[in-house]
Amino acid sequence: MTTTPTEDPSQQAASDAVTLLRDEAEIRNVIARIAHASDDGDLERDYLPLFTDDARWSVVETDIDYRGKAEILAAARERRQTGRQGPGTGLLHLNTSLWVAVDGGDEAHAESYFVVSKAATSLVEPGTVAGTGRYRDTFRRTPEGWKLASRSVLLRPT
Repeated sequence: MTTTPTEDPSQQAASDAVTLLRDEAEIRNVIARIAHASDDGDLERDYLPLFTDDARWSVVETDIDYRGKAEILAAARERRQTGRQGPGTGLLHLNTSLWVAVDGGDEAHAESYFVVSKAATSLVEPGTVAGTGRYRDTFRRTPEGWKLASRSVLLRPT
């Protein structure tokens, strides 16, 4: 008769810590990929897959409240068509002071500050800050990995 040895509690704790670090890193990468894709990625190929099907994107100080991938994609396209985001605008989304908390197995929350910078038109002129604020995010683990389920944007005047 063979017995299965019980796992050492310290090995389980180390395994749990590695899983938590892996989850946090994946979530941080999703946040970064959303910023990069919104600035110069293909919206359908690079941007939209980072959201859950039922994702929500809202701006607290306004009546903006997009629900679902179709509305989020339509809003991103509109921002690009009006020159408020995307290739050729000179705008870059920068995230900073980011924290992530994995709340159990399949949900996580994150907050970060964002700065939207506007590139200079020449090497002798400075760029400018076009906007700042805070993102309050909720992520959900899916079979494809972590995805953004909800983003609340809090704008800060610049």
